[in-house]
Amino acid sequence: MTDAVSVWLAFACGLALSAVIERWMTPQPPWRRPWGSWAIQAGVFGLAHGALVLLLGHPWFAAAVVCALMLVAVVVNNAKVRALREPFVFADYEYFTDAIRHPRLFVPFLGWGNALAIAVGVVAAVTLGLRVESAPGQRWALSGQLGAVLALFATAALCMAAGARQAVRLSFEPERDLAGLGLVASLWHGAMAARRMPRVLASPFDEPEVAQSMSHPSNPSALLPHLVAVQSESFFDPRAVCPGIRADVLDEFDRLAASSLMHGELQVPAWGANTVRSEFAFVSGLDDALLAAHRFNPYHAVAAGWQVPTLAGFLRRRGYRTVCIHPYPASFYQRDRVYPLLGFDEFIDIRAFADSERCGPFVGDAAVAAKIAEIVESAREPVFVFAITMENHGPLHLEKVAPTDEADLYTAAPPAGCDDLTIYLRHLRNADRMIGALRGSLGRSARPASLCWFGDHVPSMPDVYDTLGAPDGPTRFAVWSSRGTRNTQPVKLAAHQLAEAWLHAVGVMGAISD
Repeated sequence: MTDAVSVWLAFACGLALSAVIERWMTPQPPWRRPWGSWAIQAGVFGLAHGALVLLLGHPWFAAAVVCALMLVAVVVNNAKVRALREPFVFADYEYFTDAIRHPRLFVPFLGWGNALAIAVGVVAAVTLGLRVESAPGQRWALSGQLGAVLALFATAALCMAAGARQAVRLSFEPERDLAGLGLVASLWHGAMAARRMPRVLASPFDEPEVAQSMSHPSNPSALLPHLVAVQSESFFDPRAVCPGIRADVLDEFDRLAASSLMHGELQVPAWGANTVRSEFAFVSGLDDALLAAHRFNPYHAVAAGWQVPTLAGFLRRRGYRTVCIHPYPASFYQRDRVYPLLGFDEFIDIRAFADSERCGPFVGDAAVAAKIAEIVESAREPVFVFAITMENHGPLHLEKVAPTDEADLYTAAPPAGCDDLTIYLRHLRNADRMIGALRGSLGRSARPASLCWFGDHVPSMPDVYDTLGAPDGPTRFAVWSSRGTRNTQPVKLAAHQLAEAWLHAVGVMGAISD
């Protein structure tokens, strides 16, 4: 077999195998799809295969490596669907590097068995591939391997160009796009769409609109309340999922809701993870459905220069000092770059909690409550604090159930296989205690103060949901003020509506004009 024929035959076999590997996905893409999707898959495989042949000189080994990468994507996809009910999307590429920097957050969702199998497979492929396949005789000859690789590049580029010309309307609903286009084409079209900056969107915090709705004069510092918003990690009410959970697990939240300006269900743009989606929706007031390709991680666009009117920017212009707290490394999700761009004067990360008590692997909610109280008590001007907690972040199954947990958290023993729920409840009770601590410290403030509490998404507990049934996805929220209560009935809001509703409820923003 000549060197040129080996390149083309390895490419054809590898491309066919990649289509077979894709069939192992959940959900499974159909064979029937637009011809342009197959052209893009051929083009992507050809470019990757050709680059590896050029680098290594072993076409069959190169084809095996590309197929192995496809298999890794499929395994990661299936694990993500299991844990988060969402297929792999183009914005997930950074999770591969995040898994190296923060392995405890990501590798357990994949499963240590899958991770080990991938590692062993890669090592075996490299070892066997380089030893079994003989070196080419004419690697750099135009009539040999180099010529075949250049021809493969040209063919792949033509396939990509032809596939790109076919009109495709992405829905940015991962399951729908995967079913319509297949894995490779959906990732490629998504990546191309993400290169375009988001269009200009109307925000409730646009200056022309908010200027008309202000209920106070331009410098009302004596009238403005302190504002504290807490996005509580994985906070929702699990008592409907498992009736045996003790009612007092959320005692403080129930009191907060009973004495609130408003409370109820919060529809969030995330399930099981992807905190930044709810985070951005709250801060920006933008519906994620309008963000197109940037709905999966809007911070990429912000870091690239997308200017977004925000809650923090609005409050800073009204005389507030704006502070964000997240007890985790500042660079995670580029928050150290993004939060100044979103209007925050100060970003406090895990370095401020070096001596704080951990609860499980993360900084405890009690330490975050203490930091908020410290900021509010020392403030001489109105302050807005936005805290994103970490204590109840999974993977929960890496922690152990304590001997006293069951008696402390349940009125009846939970079903077998619900250890993750027990661990979740242990942290949820600490989040509930954080509510009580905050209400106490804000109530003692000389300046009126308000607390907006909400969950970013329901927790990822697939084994528990297999037994008890999965929640639909809404979390809970409550808005409380030291000035008093309206004793309202529960309402339903979306995450992007919450901040504006909060400002109206406490009188910082006037009534919305019709």
